Amino acid sequence: MKLNLIKASSLVLGVLAIGIYIGCKPDKFNGEGNGLSPKDFSSSFTVTPVTGKPNYYVLKANQTGIQSVKWDLGDGGGSNAGKFVDTVFYPDAGTYNVTLTSLGYIGGISKTSSPQAITVAVSDPKSGNLVVGGKMGTGDDAHWTHFIVGGGQNMTMDASKGVMVANETGYQAGAVYQAFNLVAGQKYMVDMIVSGSGATNSWFEVWVDTKQPVDGQDYNTGKKPISLNTWSGCGVGPFNGKLSALSCAGDGNPFTVPTTGTYYLVIKCGGENTGLTGISFTNVTLRGVN
Repeated sequence: MKLNLIKASSLVLGVLAIGIYIGCKPDKFNGEGNGLSPKDFSSSFTVTPVTGKPNYYVLKANQTGIQSVKWDLGDGGGSNAGKFVDTVFYPDAGTYNVTLTSLGYIGGISKTSSPQAITVAVSDPKSGNLVVGGKMGTGDDAHWTHFIVGGGQNMTMDASKGVMVANETGYQAGAVYQAFNLVAGQKYMVDMIVSGSGATNSWFEVWVDTKQPVDGQDYNTGKKPISLNTWSGCGVGPFNGKLSALSCAGDGNPFTVPTTGTYYLVIKCGGENTGLTGISFTNVTLRGVN
């Protein structure tokens, strides 16, 4: 009798153990290590050209089990928060490798897709980039005129890295410029990718005016659409991204000009110390705004 009771107890415990195992086993998960990744979670997305609107594309992310997404549009601006369905505009001809990073609801898991290439055949006639040599590659330095502001150092081109670099100390400044024909009343936007290790009492400014720069003289006339300014709170710590997103000082971007004619786009940098690596910039754009 005692033996049968022991056998019965063992049988009950075994059934309970199986029940607990089944009850705890993940149902709709693929068991990638911690059991927190749903089977249908992915960072897949589709790209669809917008009919009748050249250079516009609809990016649509897989939304199953996803809390939020970040798009890297392949334009040098890095990965940024976006919508599950986003319409993007590429004003310049070229090939752009787009990637999507998806964040899941469960376990904080994230996945990044393989890149999908978008090839833009023709630049937009109104919003195409007016800057020549803005990629800062081999031969691009010839399109920029350098000048010194009050005894500063010349900006230097590092074509191997595709950047122009400003290294300024002692409250001196250097600058570069290009000339463009701009139209009164038309909205324009200027931007670029900037990076640095963090500056002290320094500025990185963009100016637009009809006055031609003169070597040895400061340039602070016309409009200053965007800038970094450590006194205003940007450029103090390490940074890397679009100047339009990092800027904390300026007159406003986009901007308009009062008269049609020749204008100079001036990029000026100076201050006490622009940091260990200086301030680098590339992908400079000046374009009309639709």
